[in-house]
Amino acid sequence: MKERLEEILRQALAEIEKAEDAAALDALRVRFLGKKGELTAILRGMGALSAEERPVVGQMANDVRARIEGALAAAADQAAAHALRHRLEREKLDVTMPGRAAHLGRRHPLTSVLDEVYDIFIGMGYTVAEGPEVELVHYNFDQLNAPKTHPSREPQDTFYISRDVVLRTQTSPVQARTMEQHQPPIRIISFGRVYRNDEVDATHSPVFHQIEGLVVDKGVTLGDLKGTLELFAKALYGEDTAIRFRPSYFPFTEPSAEVDITCFKCHGKGCPFCKGEGWIEILGCGMVHPNVLRACGIDPEVYTGFAFGVGLERLTLFRYQIDDMRLLYENDQRFLNQF
Repeated sequence: MKERLEEILRQALAEIEKAEDAAALDALRVRFLGKKGELTAILRGMGALSAEERPVVGQMANDVRARIEGALAAAADQAAAHALRHRLEREKLDVTMPGRAAHLGRRHPLTSVLDEVYDIFIGMGYTVAEGPEVELVHYNFDQLNAPKTHPSREPQDTFYISRDVVLRTQTSPVQARTMEQHQPPIRIISFGRVYRNDEVDATHSPVFHQIEGLVVDKGVTLGDLKGTLELFAKALYGEDTAIRFRPSYFPFTEPSAEVDITCFKCHGKGCPFCKGEGWIEILGCGMVHPNVLRACGIDPEVYTGFAFGVGLERLTLFRYQIDDMRLLYENDQRFLNQF
């Protein structure tokens, strides 16, 4: 049995020396030291030895195991170092080569126009106000003088979370909250997502962005509103832009008006884009209704105000002469790279 142990040791060391990689070494470990390995088979036969031979052979078997394990560990370290050198040689980089240019992103058209709008109104002394998108019916309708029978309260137009909670249909609730929390003078602009039960098409979406402005102070007139919107239109669309007011109706303003600007394609002459009218509707506005002021704790006998609201998407379509609102949301790089 001693001769067999010596033969196993000699054979194992020779095989380990010739092994080329970690897989070969692992196979040798199983072959010689595994549960069914050659050394294990020798140890199982020790029961046939005499009491005097058993300790000697056991000690020799342990020495053989230790030498084989040591040789395997050394060979494994050498194989790992060789593999690392090979990988480094294969993956080495030429640091003198020019790097790949980083692809820089750019602002989305909606963001670009929003930044312009902020610059215009902040330059006129407005501050930015925010409010929740999930809103109480009280602020979305009641505080804005919307009668109980108004069509906008119907589920066909508005997304209801519960009987008293809706996804806001406009950013006007921000105005109501601001008037409740602050006494005049007030001069704010609010921006955010709004939700309406509309089908998606070239000019409608169930989710879009609205910008609203509110001014409340002593002596505020319709002339102040007209001057503000005229300055805004010229700053955004050019000095040759003209505006016109058309009478309209909104529950929260009185008088109310729709505002048109001269078509930027034909400059008022009439073209297919403006349907031959020379004008394009841009926003709604009006003087804040006394009922709204009163409901928010402001005396309409002392203070007056004006408000206006416009969709950011509408401003952007006109700003870049885009004819389909859906293009703004599809994230098509071919479209976005034009801006």
